[in-house]
Amino acid sequence: MPRINLLPWREAERKRKRQEFFLGIGAALATAALVTLVGRWQMSASIEHQNERNQVITDSIKELDKQIEEIEGLENQKRRLLARMEIIETLQRSRPEIVHIFDEVVKALPEGVYLTYLKQTGTRIEMRGIAQSSTRVSAFMRNIDASQWLADPSLQVVQSQGRDPGAGSSFTLFATQRSQVPPADGAAPEKVAAK
Repeated sequence: MPRINLLPWREAERKRKRQEFFLGIGAALATAALVTLVGRWQMSASIEHQNERNQVITDSIKELDKQIEEIEGLENQKRRLLARMEIIETLQRSRPEIVHIFDEVVKALPEGVYLTYLKQTGTRIEMRGIAQSSTRVSAFMRNIDASQWLADPSLQVVQSQGRDPGAGSSFTLFATQRSQVPPADGAAPEKVAAK
């Protein structure tokens, strides 16, 4: 006897296909969620790793900035020390000059002139004194001009001491010091003379 299936097989087939479809969608959603989670985890791990590298670089930059500040401080200190050494060398080379200047002032003083005041400011020398006559002051100025250590005499004031012609005249005279210091290591003579 032939068997006849009276069950609604089409309905069962639809049900089975619908279940497979929903299972496929569920599997696809689960796979997409898993891929998304793994991607996000990978991305956050990469960002965290990059942040750690950035922090290392930032710390290195801060350390280098400190070292640069120290180097700049040392450079400034080196420049100050070199300037001091140059000044000290110039002073050491020019130390005997004052002796020569006093010697030249004494040699340049003619008879009948004596000094009451002598002051040096830089290379400029101010001399005050009393002379028996203005011709002796002129002779003093000529002697200064001919001097090896003094130059450029300029007379500022000549005043008679009183009505008596033998009392003399007081004068104020300025001169400049000629520098005899040899230039250090090719420095310009004007630079040394200006110090």
